[in-house]
Amino acid sequence: MDTIRLTQFSPGAGCGCKIAPKDLEEILKNSRSQKVFENLLVGNDSKDDAAVFDIGDGRAIVSTTDFFTPIVDDPFDFGRVAATNAISDIYAMGGTPLMAIAILGWPLDKLPAEIAGEVISGARSVCDAANIPLAGGHSISSADPIFGLAVTGLVDISLVKKNNSATEGCLLFLTKPIGIGLVTTAEKFGVAQESDKAIALELMTTLNTPGMNLARIEQVKSMTDVTGFGLLGHALEMAQGSNLKAVIRYDMVPRIPGVDNYIKQECIPGGTNRNFASYGTKISPLTKQQTALLCDPQTSGGLLIAIEPQGVDELKALAAKESFTITEIGFLTAKSGDFDIEVI
Repeated sequence: MDTIRLTQFSPGAGCGCKIAPKDLEEILKNSRSQKVFENLLVGNDSKDDAAVFDIGDGRAIVSTTDFFTPIVDDPFDFGRVAATNAISDIYAMGGTPLMAIAILGWPLDKLPAEIAGEVISGARSVCDAANIPLAGGHSISSADPIFGLAVTGLVDISLVKKNNSATEGCLLFLTKPIGIGLVTTAEKFGVAQESDKAIALELMTTLNTPGMNLARIEQVKSMTDVTGFGLLGHALEMAQGSNLKAVIRYDMVPRIPGVDNYIKQECIPGGTNRNFASYGTKISPLTKQQTALLCDPQTSGGLLIAIEPQGVDELKALAAKESFTITEIGFLTAKSGDFDIEVI
């Protein structure tokens, strides 16, 4: 059991195995329901992190699901990462998670059932930390190991933070450094530094709980978590959905320390190229270095926050109180020129 490396069973690790944005649009374009559900406040239309359904009395249910193939070798850590990533969608909407159920696909002809049990145990530890039950789930036999959660949460409707409700002049803040895809790919190649691997694992297993209180800051107009589409992909959803242009200051974007070295060594995830192929024409020209970092697929990444300038002091105070990091990386402005995102 100690010699089994889960990542050798991954065709695409973590959120890097997500279907590219362009392909996803093709899949969904003819699948719109003809029926209107008046209580569905957030659905597919806004490309948001989770669905939101009005249940009355000013409250709504938040519902999401997320699952993927292994991004780390240790089964307990795989469960932790997958659970943290799935629960993040609730926090990104400004909600409070209530419960989770597991989604498990397992190749029992390749991997013992006890390893799947370790994955579940890792997920349960994260659910315990989030103070929610892992209340059940569903499992199938599959060619590759797959794990994730479906998560249900609750939110005051007045606090819902969509990714298409930003306003002109909002500043953009990020709560976690990026580069997770680069580090995990370098780990596959056997060249990742132990310190970088430790940082990546810590980031991927840190819950985005600040989202619950960030939603209470009136000037926070939009929020999303940064996952498989990379920083630019999720910033693009925010900018296009809000009919604005995002300006990203490349040098201000926080990153895991060793990522520049991994870019030089060509430790580029396949998801990076799929991301750029999907939305590169909507971004100002990028260098190879910028593309490798800004399109890097994140797994359980941080929150991208659009906030009006007058709310920044309250944001900083909350970050200090709850001990999470925030980095200003750009701003939103009126649409102009040929691109929806300008990297400077």
